[in-house]
Amino acid sequence: MAKPISSVVIVGGGTAGWMAAISLARMTRTEPLQITLIESSRIGTVGVGEATIPGIVHFNHQVGLEEIAFIKATQASFKLGIQFENWYQQDSRFFHPFSDFGLPIDQVAFHHYLNRLALAGHPVNFEDYSFASVLARHDKFAQPHPQPSSPLADFNYAYHFDASLYAAYLKQHAMAAGVKHLDAEISQVVLQPTTGFIDQLVLDNGETLSAELFIDCSGFRSLLLGEALGVGYQSWQQWLLCDAAQAVQTVRTGPILPYTRSIAMDAGWQWRIPLQHRMGNGHIYASAFCSDESARQTLLDTVEGEVLNSPRKLSFTPGRRDVIWHKNCFALGLASGFLEPLESTSISLVQTALAKLQAFFPDQDFAPAAIAEVNRLHNAELENIRDFLILHYKLTDRRDSEFWRYCAAMQVPDTLQHKMDLYRERGHLVQYDQESFKGASWLAMYNGYRFQAQGYDPRAGQVPLDLMQQRLTQLKQSIQQAAGSAVSHQDFISRHCAATPL
Repeated sequence: MAKPISSVVIVGGGTAGWMAAISLARMTRTEPLQITLIESSRIGTVGVGEATIPGIVHFNHQVGLEEIAFIKATQASFKLGIQFENWYQQDSRFFHPFSDFGLPIDQVAFHHYLNRLALAGHPVNFEDYSFASVLARHDKFAQPHPQPSSPLADFNYAYHFDASLYAAYLKQHAMAAGVKHLDAEISQVVLQPTTGFIDQLVLDNGETLSAELFIDCSGFRSLLLGEALGVGYQSWQQWLLCDAAQAVQTVRTGPILPYTRSIAMDAGWQWRIPLQHRMGNGHIYASAFCSDESARQTLLDTVEGEVLNSPRKLSFTPGRRDVIWHKNCFALGLASGFLEPLESTSISLVQTALAKLQAFFPDQDFAPAAIAEVNRLHNAELENIRDFLILHYKLTDRRDSEFWRYCAAMQVPDTLQHKMDLYRERGHLVQYDQESFKGASWLAMYNGYRFQAQGYDPRAGQVPLDLMQQRLTQLKQSIQQAAGSAVSHQDFISRHCAATPL
């Protein structure tokens, strides 16, 4: 029987490193696990990943973080979804909520009835049948009840938070759980001559550090997986053109909104993320269509509120490493790849990768079949997210810049084209293995971009049209009434989880 692993070294701090540290420290094992995290105070972290998707709520609970304390420590706010502005056309907007649209009727998905109405000349707004969307429309927030009286109230939420404060908060809890922290730089990675496994790390002070499993959280550099082990990188820039970002913080000028704003620009888009103590802003752009200086100036010209720091530039290549796990090295976060933050998936991908690592946690024999399965699952997850992001660009009706003309005309992966074709023909939602975004998310995109299905499930035709309209009117009124009784997002935070001003 293989010997259990007893030591892990995590290279790099930041959100990814400390998520790994606390997650492994809380992992249930019969054998103790010695965890050491190495980071250098002289090397900065990216620290701009301020928006999340609902899985973060489960992660925080799983590692023992109490919600109110976490919110106060990270200056967090709640997120019901993303509002997309100017993506379909100039001056258009739609909302991607963390909730379903309506409820199945006679075991037929709700959207088929809406598509039937649209084809009969009676279009309705999908968002009217999403509780989270209606809450966001009125800047309100309510936490889902553990046992809601109506299934429509069973929605999800995520957070906006200060990524640097979150990393510091995780660090505090991880070290309390026994994680050892070293402030050092790595000068050399030594491989075992026979197996090619990582043997030890040589630190800048001459000391060496050995372990059985190494976690690479070294950022875009990918010091272990990319540089030392030579794992290649697949670029997806033919579909995801944006390869640079300018980020800046501003004073928040209005109430805290319960959603992220994503605003399409001439060669990319801007984010606005409301925290309790400030606003996070950024401009993601394609360097082939927009200069750094132009992007920087556009950002400064369009942000709201006093600028708190100088814009910081980030460059990246959208894509992924060939594998996330090679030999005794497992990569997380930017070290494993990067998809632009359009749907706030960066932190989620750290979380899901850690879940896969724990499910297939190795012994010292590092079984190849387990490693291959984790790599297969992770790559499938990334490719599905890639397709979802490409959809945002492909469905645009904008032709007002070279960037948008390219996006509208580009060939897309076969996996995405199949999804689009089947929805257009029959209103059917294709879901592959390892989908991060379920059917409701795809519906939000199709509806927001006026990508109208030309067919529907024939079983949806069994309900008389006038009866269907009556039911939908009642449902819409019920949702509006429920949302109307909620408090504003700003009031909810003020009452329950206001952080101390920094």
